[in-house]
Amino acid sequence: MPATEAITGRYTTIDLEGRPHRIYFEEAGQGIPLVCLHTAGSHSSQWRHIMNDSAITDHFRVMAFDLPWHGKSDPPEGWQNEQYALTSDGYVAAIMGFVAHFDLDDAVIIGCSMGGRVVIRLAIEHQKKLRAVIGLEASDHPSPWYDDSWLDLPEFARGDFCAALVSGLAAPTSPENFRWETLWHYYQGGPDVFKGDMHFYRTDSEFSGRSGEIDTSECQVFLMTGEYDYSCQPHNTQRTAERIPGAEAIIMKGMGHFPMSENPQAFREYLLPVLDRVRA
Repeated sequence: MPATEAITGRYTTIDLEGRPHRIYFEEAGQGIPLVCLHTAGSHSSQWRHIMNDSAITDHFRVMAFDLPWHGKSDPPEGWQNEQYALTSDGYVAAIMGFVAHFDLDDAVIIGCSMGGRVVIRLAIEHQKKLRAVIGLEASDHPSPWYDDSWLDLPEFARGDFCAALVSGLAAPTSPENFRWETLWHYYQGGPDVFKGDMHFYRTDSEFSGRSGEIDTSECQVFLMTGEYDYSCQPHNTQRTAERIPGAEAIIMKGMGHFPMSENPQAFREYLLPVLDRVRA
């Protein structure tokens, strides 16, 4: 990493579902737009290694934004009177609103975990507007990985509890410093934000009945999952790819649920060939 990184961060205001939202985003590089979606309960810092990789930024304009309620993005006015819950419709509106706001024609969307799930719906409904989608730890249907009764525990409002909950999703082979960097992002989450994201991930993201509608000649589909991920097990990713004619499933050896942040050096060896194919 250089002493001063080439990443720039800014704020912009975007109307989402009829309400203005102040959104924080970072970007680096130039070329084909590559929009990065963070995991549940986290924020865009997960993508900093990608944004510092010249093999990527020489060809792609990499942009990562914090969803409302996450990271440096504010919740909408009146948030104190609301209970945050991410819906499938709201998630898609936020992503495509960001794409439209910056006129990102023929963009590539890469997302991890809930971001990997939502790219399936994006490809179903917006395939003519997108060049490709890359789903990390992605499947087209919910696959719960912990007891639902935990959702009602008051501890879900705490960042340290959320970090503990996801800690086992990082691969044991990932470098310790990067594993702890990944968990620190969860320590920073606002109260009940992780729980609110689980509304989408666990109950409002069933796309298996429609994933076969994706035309991969219009929008390429790559699904990349770590072999140690037990929240999105590799066989679920492979079955999803089988339902999408022309999609490719890639199982990443020695990787966990957060490949871009928990083991960036190993991840780039899988990602770079995919991005070469997207460019071609």
